[in-house]
Amino acid sequence: MENEEIAVQQKYEELLEACKSVQQLSVEDENNIFRAFTLARNAHADTRRKSGELYIFHPLAVALIAVKEVGLGPIAVVCALLHDVVEDTDITLENLNSIFGPRVARIVDGVTKIDKASMIAEQNDDFSSQAENYKKILLAMCDDAYVIFLKLCDRLHNMRTLQSMKDTKKLAISSETQYLYVPLAHRLGLYSIKTELEELVMQYTNPDKYAEIAAQISKTVGTELKLKECFTAPIRELLDEHHFHYTIKTRVKSVYSCWKKMQNKGVQFDEIYDLYAMRIILDVPETEGMDESEQRKLEKEECFKVFALVTSLFHPQPARFRDWITTPKNNGYESLHTTVMSPIGHWVEVQIRTTRMDRIAEKGMAAHFLYKEAHPDQATQNSPVEEWLQQIRTSLEDPNKSALDLVEEFKETLYTKEIYIFTPKGETIKMPSRSTVLDFAYAIHSQLGEHCIGAKVNARVVPLGYRLHSGEQVQVLTSQKTFPSEEWLSQAQTPRAKEHIKDYIRNKKKEYREAGEDKLRDFMKRNSMRITADRIARLKRYFNVDSDTELYYRIATDAISEEQLKQCFHLEKNAPNMLFLRPFQDLFDNGTTTPAGSDTKRRGLKPPTISPFLTDSDHENLESQPAPCCKPVQGDRVIGIVSGDKIMVHRTNCPNAIHEMSTHEDRIVRTRWRPGEKIAFLTGISITAIDRKGLLQELTRIISEELDLNMRAITLEASEGVARGLLMLYVHNLGDLDQLMGRIRTLEGVEQVQRV
Repeated sequence: MENEEIAVQQKYEELLEACKSVQQLSVEDENNIFRAFTLARNAHADTRRKSGELYIFHPLAVALIAVKEVGLGPIAVVCALLHDVVEDTDITLENLNSIFGPRVARIVDGVTKIDKASMIAEQNDDFSSQAENYKKILLAMCDDAYVIFLKLCDRLHNMRTLQSMKDTKKLAISSETQYLYVPLAHRLGLYSIKTELEELVMQYTNPDKYAEIAAQISKTVGTELKLKECFTAPIRELLDEHHFHYTIKTRVKSVYSCWKKMQNKGVQFDEIYDLYAMRIILDVPETEGMDESEQRKLEKEECFKVFALVTSLFHPQPARFRDWITTPKNNGYESLHTTVMSPIGHWVEVQIRTTRMDRIAEKGMAAHFLYKEAHPDQATQNSPVEEWLQQIRTSLEDPNKSALDLVEEFKETLYTKEIYIFTPKGETIKMPSRSTVLDFAYAIHSQLGEHCIGAKVNARVVPLGYRLHSGEQVQVLTSQKTFPSEEWLSQAQTPRAKEHIKDYIRNKKKEYREAGEDKLRDFMKRNSMRITADRIARLKRYFNVDSDTELYYRIATDAISEEQLKQCFHLEKNAPNMLFLRPFQDLFDNGTTTPAGSDTKRRGLKPPTISPFLTDSDHENLESQPAPCCKPVQGDRVIGIVSGDKIMVHRTNCPNAIHEMSTHEDRIVRTRWRPGEKIAFLTGISITAIDRKGLLQELTRIISEELDLNMRAITLEASEGVARGLLMLYVHNLGDLDQLMGRIRTLEGVEQVQRV
């Protein structure tokens, strides 16, 4: 115990020193940090984490991450130390408000989870307590950005200390991290935190592949040393010769980034050409008397001078050049990127930036908020950060959206890249990538969007759904006879356009409400009934409608007919329901008989066929089956997700499973393979190869003769000399699948082999 108290005190002193290294602390700042530490230590005094260590180590670690890795100041440290006291102890927000003031109380409230007992929600499949908590965080983030920075620091430390949790909890937290916190870190420009979170998630969702790639990366140490000799040294000589002041950093691509590239490109590890990267950070001191725009121009010139020197030494790959200085990313990121060929035959990505740019790249949007806090009088309403937050605020104000819808829409804003479109007058409009003509029209003006019929793109007429590309000039075409319809929702990509379309449709449906009510009232009168709340509720349930407006709209437009209304209220005679024939139903449906009383679904028993999966005792009466989206095979790491009256078994790294686990943790079921079962599993492999005679014959020979596997289907199409195929076949385990994919890769002309 005494040793633990000493360790706690040492951690606190380390935190205090870290704070002082970031900025000068006032006496009040030091007092507030000490009071927050004392309060948190006393409040958590009798609590330990799952790992067995004192709980106070967690808030201390979160505060240290906030200071060292994000660069936040004393207010963030106070909030980090207190971030769990309201949720886990008897301390109230009122207590925090009286001791530390309203801002600290507000931030702590923002990071505090909603008490499940206080959630009032319909018991339906769409409700998600996790999504409700996400919504609360987003609302608080719009009020004070420190909320989301602290949530990221909290999540990073939780991921670093996840080993002590049970398996299902590890997967739930990892999935939630992949689903929301990784994209958030990306959008906020906290790239080092994003990379570490991705690495940690992969260690828990796909540990075998992580270990395999990590081992392959560790073997490249010799190559990295060679690169320093023949690549870094010449660049240093040239920069010194031209009297640049600089720092050079090198890195090897992360395990997750390698795996992602292998998945997206369908290549093997040794085919990744940009495994290595170098960062050149230039020290360009501010010149006295030079305004900000001139200073930025000077920095840009210096970066391009270095770019010219590097590409004079090594041959660049033109397609891999990125200029993020002329057009910075949404989160303020600035840098020049190019990829060049090294003397030992490896491509190396070179990033060129100044010290100021590097600080923004490391701290991301945190740098913006710290600057705003230090200069409260300066206007920042035109900042891309403020524009993004305003977009989120507008979305959150819509009372018609569920928490899940809000979170899904918010996620769309996180990974969005940008394109630049020109108007007929030559003005530049910044749009998210994948934007369509319809999105562009709504971005200009809502009225233009409502009457859009297409556009002229570079003088060529294109339809509403045409996907725009950077640099195109667009003239929107309109007609006063054209109005939004539900089909437009599939042609729009941006939240702004979708919201305008939904608003128009919603308002249009309201106009039909009176006509629908009159039509329903007339129907009721003719059938000796009257409209009551119970009958309206019955209609909504029967037709699976969410609102009265939608119900009346469907009735007014004859989407719900009189015959259907009669069926709902049993006013029309149906075919006789012969209950005595139910035991023989399978005889009529399938041509086979099933003994009476063996209806497993009705009695809640397991089906007679043996499942290849074992689940915990709480769910053993539910049927478990492989999920069709990821098609797990024996040997894959799997997790079960309750879906209706079944358990769908996914691979742990399946995107659908990650989405479900991140929004519906209560549906996760611990699942493992039944030992000793010899069962064939359907799986798919996609192939890309140079088209040649005999390719199909070789594929079928390997599958059927060499490996003795059964095929369900095989398709192979060739176009412009490239053949693309899909094999659907049965394998017994992951070993069979890996052996098959490895064998196909050895065929002449095969470029990519991927599991689907």
